[in-house]
Amino acid sequence: MSDDWKLRLERMKRDLVISGDPVAWVSEADAVQASLRYPSLAVRGALFGVAVQRKADGVWRMVTPLQDGMPQISRDGLNSKLWFRAKDDTDDPGVRRELLAAVAVLEREAVDEVEVLDERYRIVRGDELARSGPDGLEPPRPTDVEPLERYWDDRQPADSPDVGFVLDPFRERGLMSEALRLGLRSFEYAGKRYPAAVREDSRRAVVRHPEIALMPVTFGVVERTGDTWRPEGALMPTPHDARWFLYDALVRIWPLLHKYGETKRERYARIAEKYRAAGRADELKVDDRLFRICRVERIVRFGPDGPEKPRPSDVDDYGPMKMHPSMDAMTGEVHHGE
Repeated sequence: MSDDWKLRLERMKRDLVISGDPVAWVSEADAVQASLRYPSLAVRGALFGVAVQRKADGVWRMVTPLQDGMPQISRDGLNSKLWFRAKDDTDDPGVRRELLAAVAVLEREAVDEVEVLDERYRIVRGDELARSGPDGLEPPRPTDVEPLERYWDDRQPADSPDVGFVLDPFRERGLMSEALRLGLRSFEYAGKRYPAAVREDSRRAVVRHPEIALMPVTFGVVERTGDTWRPEGALMPTPHDARWFLYDALVRIWPLLHKYGETKRERYARIAEKYRAAGRADELKVDDRLFRICRVERIVRFGPDGPEKPRPSDVDDYGPMKMHPSMDAMTGEVHHGE
């Protein structure tokens, strides 16, 4: 680490002492304890989303959550965003024409960037990481934000913290977060379980996109299988949202999806209700299965031109397609069936 980064950490430490903020101190102490109990980082794979840079300020902001498993899913999300913007958000034929031209490109090409109306949209690649220790992956910390009201039946999901989030590798956070960010600058995929092309792309990314932007922390459900933990479902913005997903999966989703018999359905429902009554439980056992609410870190690499795009070794299961009906650029009329 260069002297510049050492000085930056020292300055953050000094500022923390001067501020005397009790909340910041508790959060830092929590982070230190987590680093001791869960000293390793487990790589869970790549994630994708859409970011935009407006010429007015040059700042990169997330447009969609960084949670898609393939770049094409994010391209499809951008396709829909621009199409509905042309349909619902303008009466100007010129604006509509530009938006639909970008949609047309996304319908036929697997592009990772389009420019429209003084805005540059980019498919952004991130990495999903979780801390791990002797007892497995890290659960939520006491200082992680919970919703004021915990809904179970008529769920009011928390908004994704990603949408509108500014991607800035130099934004100062807590001392431990900054140490993590600096430590991850040299992070690359290693080990023979990764194909050679994936490892080579990862090595190149360290050079071409050396900086790290930390995304908001998210939470998910994982199931222990032998010595590994397998993710179940999407990432959630709060620990409670992940708990709700596990509860709903036990009561409704899995019995329907896997066609449980009546006895198993009732057993899972009883266990789910006990889990719900516990309020903030982060682990659940049912039959021989162990589930845990897992805390997930995400990073986006940054280079001189902004956040990293998908790598050549990132795989799509399908390609571009026409997702919406044709629209008249002059009138905004939608031609269904075309």
